[in-house]
Amino acid sequence: MKAYLSGAIEHSADGGRKWREDLAVFLREGLGHEVYDPAADERKNLTEEELAGFRRWKLEDPTRFREVVRKIIAWDLDRIESDTDYLVALWDRAASAGGGTAAEVTLAYRLGKPVYLVLAMPAAEASGWVLSAATEVFDNLGALESRLRENFGPDSRREDSAPLR
Repeated sequence: MKAYLSGAIEHSADGGRKWREDLAVFLREGLGHEVYDPAADERKNLTEEELAGFRRWKLEDPTRFREVVRKIIAWDLDRIESDTDYLVALWDRAASAGGGTAAEVTLAYRLGKPVYLVLAMPAAEASGWVLSAATEVFDNLGALESRLRENFGPDSRREDSAPLR
């Protein structure tokens, strides 16, 4: 099984790294799953020049910025479409300030892949679209881990296990 970890990068204080790193350890060691972490894969398919300059191009050269970010979008969405079994998303204020997490959640939903959403903000302030595209919503990473253990742990292979979708 392979998980895609979706959440804010651009507007997150730590680039969206800490929660992904912590969850990746659980997924790899606890469940034996592979993980794609877009925050850890800064390189993607970018050239050295694009990697070094695209963030400043947002204001200095918007056309060039758009071209590079479109490469990133295509790269990440390709990972979800062709190399992901389920998506885990952290929805917080930083995610709601960007567009990537909502797009990734929507694509996974549209493809019929399970979307496990960790809601790190009041539900009343969260996107109804994102909440509705989620397969399940959790208040914290611990609750998510418990559910993933139920779905994918050794005991989940019983015939009476809950379906993923």
